[in-house]
Amino acid sequence: MKITLDWLRDHLDGTFTVDDVVATLNRIGHEVEGVENPAERFAGFRVAKVLTAEKHPQADKLQVLTVDAGDGGPPLTIVCGAPNARAGLVGVLGLPGAVVPANGMALKVAAVRGVESNGMMCSVRELELGDEHDGIIELPADAPVGTPFADYQQANDPVIDISITPNRQDCMGVRGLARDLAAAGLGTLKPLDVPVIEGAGAPATEIATHDPEGCPAFYGRTISGVTNGAAPDWMRRRLEAIGQRSISALVDISNYVMFDLGRPSHIYDRAKLTGALAARRAKDGETVTALNGKDYVLSDRMTVIADDAGVHDIAGIMGGEHSGCGEATTDILIEIAYFAPERIALTGQALGLTSDARSRFERGVDPAFLDDATAIVTGHILAICGGTPSAVTRAGTPPVEARTIAYDPALAETLGGIAIPAARQREILEALGFGVTEGAPWQVAVPSWRRDMDGAADVVEEVTRIHGFDAIPSTPLPRADGVARPTATPGQLLERRLRRAAAAAGYHEAVTWSFVSEREAAPFGGGAWSLANPISEDLKVMRPSLLPGLLSAAARNQNRGAESIRLFEIGRRYLADAEHPTLALLMAGDKRARSWQAGKAAPFDAFDAKAAALALLDAAGAPTDRLQVMEAVSEGAIWHPGQSATLRLGPKAVLAEFGALHPVLTRHFDVDGPVMAVQIFMDAIPAKRASGPARPAYAPPALQSVRRDFAFLAPETLAAADLVRTIRGADKAAIVDARLFDRFAGQGVPEGQVSLAVEVELQPQDKSFTDAELKAIADKVVAAAAKLGATLRG
Repeated sequence: MKITLDWLRDHLDGTFTVDDVVATLNRIGHEVEGVENPAERFAGFRVAKVLTAEKHPQADKLQVLTVDAGDGGPPLTIVCGAPNARAGLVGVLGLPGAVVPANGMALKVAAVRGVESNGMMCSVRELELGDEHDGIIELPADAPVGTPFADYQQANDPVIDISITPNRQDCMGVRGLARDLAAAGLGTLKPLDVPVIEGAGAPATEIATHDPEGCPAFYGRTISGVTNGAAPDWMRRRLEAIGQRSISALVDISNYVMFDLGRPSHIYDRAKLTGALAARRAKDGETVTALNGKDYVLSDRMTVIADDAGVHDIAGIMGGEHSGCGEATTDILIEIAYFAPERIALTGQALGLTSDARSRFERGVDPAFLDDATAIVTGHILAICGGTPSAVTRAGTPPVEARTIAYDPALAETLGGIAIPAARQREILEALGFGVTEGAPWQVAVPSWRRDMDGAADVVEEVTRIHGFDAIPSTPLPRADGVARPTATPGQLLERRLRRAAAAAGYHEAVTWSFVSEREAAPFGGGAWSLANPISEDLKVMRPSLLPGLLSAAARNQNRGAESIRLFEIGRRYLADAEHPTLALLMAGDKRARSWQAGKAAPFDAFDAKAAALALLDAAGAPTDRLQVMEAVSEGAIWHPGQSATLRLGPKAVLAEFGALHPVLTRHFDVDGPVMAVQIFMDAIPAKRASGPARPAYAPPALQSVRRDFAFLAPETLAAADLVRTIRGADKAAIVDARLFDRFAGQGVPEGQVSLAVEVELQPQDKSFTDAELKAIADKVVAAAAKLGATLRG
């Protein structure tokens, strides 16, 4: 929402600057996104008069002008190529140092074909005042020479860009903002000038509403004998300042009232209508060509304005191309209607059509303002375009209902955190348009333009924001005696440890959207949850995995030349049963760059993914020594067969999955080369047991450990990790560790088998092992391995 300072002064009486307005708006909850003064664009440009114009001695298409800049100094020499440059012309001169708005070029003194030029005579396009570029600007002969062009254009009117929250439909016009500013003490709200226009006779075109749910009220009147020329300069300047293109007087009047009072309207050319005009439901398959030139197919869930020939208007959103007003328009019909906000929002979403009118109707306009709006629009038309108005026809009944809220002034302190005197609260509410009947409790009458007010908490918000949120005292929360307990939950602590561990291992944290497109979710089985009204089709499905976001990030990095990609993200997966905290890690490209020592660059492989998964699980406190390596959960869809697996505590407790992603999946996301990934399911990691008594101090063993090597012939299908885990559990009192140090297949090893060599570490306690004890332990190791089909090599 954009307004100008002078426009605001039409509604707000007082002495204030643009800085005062910006500060007050921010203080009362209307965020100012920016302030721009159009006059700054014209700094260094002034009204000037051409005294003489002579042919350039070195160029046929150039002239050498002498120009009076109006500063009392000698005339300036200007080289100009405009065909209309001539002696006596009054135009716009850009002096050295000025910046041309159209292209950002800084003017300076320069020689043009041997003649020094001290500036530039400007065209309409160069000053971004239009598209004309055939010659320089010609001002009236009586334009005051030497006047800054910004002052001559009356462009010294700052434009304030304000972000209006969706609940403040009353502030979608300059007057609504002026009301809030007046309540905050910045000036006094001026009375609204509503002309009294009776009109003569019934409207020449009948109006009606056949859709009371979508259009409860439809007011209108006809005006004959209008002249649709250009809008007045003051109106065009204001509309153009806020980014609206001036079209014609009738169109500009409708737009002006919409931005001025937050009240959209529509004006039809009666010569283009056939029969009566009515609000009704559209028929399935009906089409309309809107003012933007596009055709839209309608459904019976949409409200339209139509005559006997067909649809002319997508109600409350955009008018039709065929009934718009043009230069030849002489007889018009004014439409002032109330449309149901929900219907407007659903229609706009279905058609993918936005407009300034839609943004106001779907928030909810003032249902009690139809008569006044009709009079104000009529008054502007009669003053600017002339004509003879008819009486007003009122079809339907606007949904105006008296609403009151029971309110206790003490709530300002209990809910808002600030004690405000009751008299001040009443003053604020009445300044905002509320009616107050004091009692126990107060009865606060809600004005018709405040659709957002629902209860006492809303009244507290109005009082406290106008009084000033900055006046709320800073009060510390109560604190219990003694040492404060940790505030982080076990889940937050786990997330913190994993984030630090991943970052310390050299991975870069990514933060991607929790929503993905249907195409991105499809390889992961699709999403269990989708948004009915997404902000974009690319952000429609709640992600079933964190990998789509990381794969998209990897593709963007590869497209920008990244050769080694190491990413991780901690977030939520949204499955049918619940949302699950997860850590996802992705590796792509080169693990090691090429060098003279190692030769070619080395890519990541599945063992790198496994090592990363184990390291992160160990940092999370998972019992990594008891994990089993088993097949991937979704092998063939996400993971590469034979190059992926899971880490489990038993058959059902899956803590992580890792390995190479399926090539079909990586191609789906346009990621080159093999890609390794890890997913750690944080909610599956066993929770740490409640701490008991403090452990005794660590005491290293008194005796040196003993190591024994065992070589087994095992089926090639046997997982080495299973063999190592089984050996480690063969004698829990003596065996403290076991690890695989060799794997061999080939000559000397029977086909279908593999040689696995395991180093076993034994730790004596009170005395050294005897040979008999060592043999007994070895027998237990061999027996345990035999249960898995492994035999000791001879």
